[in-house]
Amino acid sequence: MLLTLLAIIVVFIVIPAVYLHRPEFVKISVPEVKASDSDHYQQGQFHNLEATPVFTGSGNFATLMLDFILHGNPRRRPKQPLPTVNTSLLALPADRDVVIWLGHSSFYVQLAGKRLLVDPVLSQNAAPVPFGNRAFRGTNPFTPADMPNIDYLLMTHDHWDHLDYATLIALKPKVKQVVCGLGVGQYFRAWGFAHESVHEADWFSELKLGDGIDISLLPARHFSGRLFKKNQTLWVSFALQTAERRLYFSGDSGYGAHFKKIGEQLGGFDFVALDSGQYDERWSHVHMRPEEAAQATTDLRARALLPGHIGKFALAQHDWNDPFVRIDKASERHDWRLLTPMIGQPLWLDDSETTFERWWEKVPR
Repeated sequence: MLLTLLAIIVVFIVIPAVYLHRPEFVKISVPEVKASDSDHYQQGQFHNLEATPVFTGSGNFATLMLDFILHGNPRRRPKQPLPTVNTSLLALPADRDVVIWLGHSSFYVQLAGKRLLVDPVLSQNAAPVPFGNRAFRGTNPFTPADMPNIDYLLMTHDHWDHLDYATLIALKPKVKQVVCGLGVGQYFRAWGFAHESVHEADWFSELKLGDGIDISLLPARHFSGRLFKKNQTLWVSFALQTAERRLYFSGDSGYGAHFKKIGEQLGGFDFVALDSGQYDERWSHVHMRPEEAAQATTDLRARALLPGHIGKFALAQHDWNDPFVRIDKASERHDWRLLTPMIGQPLWLDDSETTFERWWEKVPR
């Protein structure tokens, strides 16, 4: 009996206590974010522009995990490796504007002669534990070693499938500056990034860094937190503006009135990358269904959409290819271009004629 009790203590108390001291688990210092810093910070946490419960109805994290264990969808993950294009990022012409989807919500961007990364996750998993949330086979053709020096690393929020410790530590010597929402900079400083290189800002803030790119931090409809305490850091979306182009990256976001407001405020976009997957009726306020992403593209006054938050990790019960099929169909009712490159396939922003095949249809089911 005593040995059993000791075993229970070790498994459920000692091991978690030790594991939670790993560097991935940064303790967020709430006093660093004051109510005076943001209109969206009240009663000790950040809030969305509109009421946004994470779970609808009686859903919660515990019932969600139980459902995944007991009623897993075998089609959540592809049976075969996904096709990719192993583009040499180091060999790309520096004077051409390009976006390269790296899978899920990760993007490599060249704009006005600068190199940017958005939410880079180049690891095999995106979860607090090594065996959780494994990437689909074939979806990691790039490593941090493949990345050139990065002028700006943009981080939308602190969830594990966006803020990846292993990737960021490997990229640290290559990153000149980091831009993120209020509070998120604490992770970067704790992980050894130079304090002066980390720029934190609130929604509707614009950073004019004097190099031809204006970076706007804008609202998203989501939440934050890597473990137990939620909404201690601010989740954001990004707009990038140069003399020639306007780009928008939603990060994680449910559908909301903020898209139309952003479109009106900034005058539309040449390109948007929007949350289009990992949807479920139980968390319908914090992730968009493909049809909502299509409407958000119109609200943003965008000319082209690249669907994101898909194609690498299974965080919901839908078939892995369902977002591709549904956004393809939904786009037929709109007059903007749908862009569906494979992971690693360049999207040249000065080429408005390029089309992409429905590559997901060729993946065996």
